[in-house]
Amino acid sequence: MSTKETISDRSMYPAARLTKAQQSRRDFLKSTALFAGTAAAPALWSGTVARAAASPNGKLNVAAIGVGGQGSGIGHAAGQLGNMVACCDVDRERAEKFAAKYEGRCATYGDYRKLFERKDIDVVTIGTPDHWHAAIAIAALQSGRDVYCEKPLTLTIDEGKLICQVVKKTKRVFQVGTQQRSDKRFLSAIALARSGRLGKVLTATCSIGGAPKGGPFAGSPPPSSLDWDYWLGQAPMVPYIRERCHGEFRWWLEYSGGKLTDWGAHHIDIAQWGLGAEHTGPIEIDGAGQFPNLPDNFDPVAFFAGQQKLVDGYNTATEFKVNLAFDSGSKIIVQDGPDNGIWFKGDKGEIFVNRDRLTGPMIDGLTDDDQRWLNSELDKLYKGMPRRGHMVNFFECVKARKEPVSDVWSHHRELTSCHLCNLAMLLKRKLRWDPVKEAFIGDQQADALISRPRRKGYELHA
Repeated sequence: MSTKETISDRSMYPAARLTKAQQSRRDFLKSTALFAGTAAAPALWSGTVARAAASPNGKLNVAAIGVGGQGSGIGHAAGQLGNMVACCDVDRERAEKFAAKYEGRCATYGDYRKLFERKDIDVVTIGTPDHWHAAIAIAALQSGRDVYCEKPLTLTIDEGKLICQVVKKTKRVFQVGTQQRSDKRFLSAIALARSGRLGKVLTATCSIGGAPKGGPFAGSPPPSSLDWDYWLGQAPMVPYIRERCHGEFRWWLEYSGGKLTDWGAHHIDIAQWGLGAEHTGPIEIDGAGQFPNLPDNFDPVAFFAGQQKLVDGYNTATEFKVNLAFDSGSKIIVQDGPDNGIWFKGDKGEIFVNRDRLTGPMIDGLTDDDQRWLNSELDKLYKGMPRRGHMVNFFECVKARKEPVSDVWSHHRELTSCHLCNLAMLLKRKLRWDPVKEAFIGDQQADALISRPRRKGYELHA
């Protein structure tokens, strides 16, 4: 096998040709053999392992929370590795459809708090809309469960801080669903970028595609199977609109961050890791974007407090370009196009990587010795664990009490960068950020956007 074929490893993606930014995460999950790694963590909470050993088939008991779209994908992936005993969704039809595959072995719930009253659940997958991730993840951790949560992990920067605090306190295993960390192409690009072979100071340009425009949309009664109030959760109460819900939620600032946190959570993650900045953040953020259906007098602080009503239409950025400067001198550029992928460029060379290919003159020139070195670096990036799949990595780390490849600490840092991109564009000015204190410098309005008010009854208890 040639060096180029080894790095491309097309067998991982038998159907993947993601040159179009709109390729769905669900298709990516189906077409990928995902692998990952781990690092040492305290060997605590052996009860999880003991329960698995005592079960009839020696497998962990699994519950899936949020089982539409991507949530069903990760839920079923976990169900292949463990015993799927319960699922939960505020849409009853989705829960029943998911559970049907398990022929009576999977109980259904509409309230995750009821599910957590069970004593037989070892691990949970969380595939809800973004604005529900933090509350459910924290509750799962506090109830003694290990967690696999889809990206983007949070709606706000403060939610990420809280989740990190609870993971540290509970010592649970937490894997984030950034599956690109388990892709040989991306990790090869990271290894090369971190090695200095491209140069000491790098620019990583992330093209992540634009978002759709739409609206205003008409309201209607919610489906009888859907608990709309509970679906809204922490977000302000509004009448039901079909386009707000399920797969369309990510185009509304109330529930998500649009492409900046959807594809951005993938590509900015790889870029920041490649720059060696996975445990820090940018110091300056500057950019501009086009947000549909936002008025000229848009006030993000008032809006997120439910004090400014907007047109009932998609309102996340459709076109954008943002620069993130790091203390090292390296930078990340985030833009809607062209193509979909990441360019790493320094004074010694340039490479491009996406889910279809890893290219550049340096790639074509790798020798057998280079390949052996690269394989060794991949083992380090996988944290020493076997490369058997992203979900497999999670299960292996649960049993070994190890840290998985997509750990909560570095994901919080890269997702903070995604949130900072949106905040700089919404505030329409350059922002200065202290990555040590995780606070803005001399900007009270920006500081007010690190968190959001939560609707009564949906407060976080961390």
